[in-house]
Amino acid sequence: MFEIESQVRSYCRRFPVTFRSARGSELFDESGRRYIDFLAGCSALNYGHNDPDLTEALLAYVSEGGIVHGLDLQTSAKERFLATLHDTVLRPAGLDHRVQFTGPTGTNAVEAALKLARKVTGRPNVIAFTHGYHGVTLGSLAVTGNRTHRGSESFPMLGAQHAFFDGYLGPDVDTSEILDALLSDPASGWEPPAAILVETVQGEGGLNAASPEWLRSVAAIARRHGALLIVDDIQAGCGRTGPFFSFADAGVVPDLVTLSKSISGLQPPTGPRPRPPGSRRLAAG
Repeated sequence: MFEIESQVRSYCRRFPVTFRSARGSELFDESGRRYIDFLAGCSALNYGHNDPDLTEALLAYVSEGGIVHGLDLQTSAKERFLATLHDTVLRPAGLDHRVQFTGPTGTNAVEAALKLARKVTGRPNVIAFTHGYHGVTLGSLAVTGNRTHRGSESFPMLGAQHAFFDGYLGPDVDTSEILDALLSDPASGWEPPAAILVETVQGEGGLNAASPEWLRSVAAIARRHGALLIVDDIQAGCGRTGPFFSFADAGVVPDLVTLSKSISGLQPPTGPRPRPPGSRRLAAG
């Protein structure tokens, strides 16, 4: 029956096995053969498959008539979630960001952040960085640097310029100074951006980690040129670098933060973080 499925597929092309069940870190195919699941839903399954506590809570919620689809209506489940997120994540980190619920994937959060930044500033252009990865829907694909992803499209990628990520030109070149020079020169051909979009640690791009000094410089450049700072924390956030937010130790506060890949089950942040003056502190994802 898989013949009736679209050819727009990814992982199953390279791993043509039909799975039947899953438990913890293991998958089982139709013949009962066991596999260790290193994909884990692209890091979305913090607890593995069918964790007993989660299963029990889910069954209890459904059996009690809990709302499983409420559009963007207010529900008691959403209220509890927001209260928990505020008390365990945002407030300990010294953040007063608002929360926007987007679609279920990371690229949905990036699209929402780009749209919001353009709406707030009235500017169309967004600056992203070499080797960056932000998704493969149209807007997020434009700010993704990888030619493998971009080359599959037959239409132009608009509304984005790519600057050099930290270390791209070697350890002795501060690429943030180049970015500032281009934005400061009215003859450079670079338009004032709506936002600067950055990953503190590039995942798909090769696990390139930006230095705290470089991140602080980029944040200052965004403020100086009237752009919003967006940190794409979809792959590096949620505790993967230590604190809940990957930018926390750099001492920057982005205007928008995108989160996905399951935000639960990890150590909450500790201690307040400094806030730059004038930060609008918006959030998507």
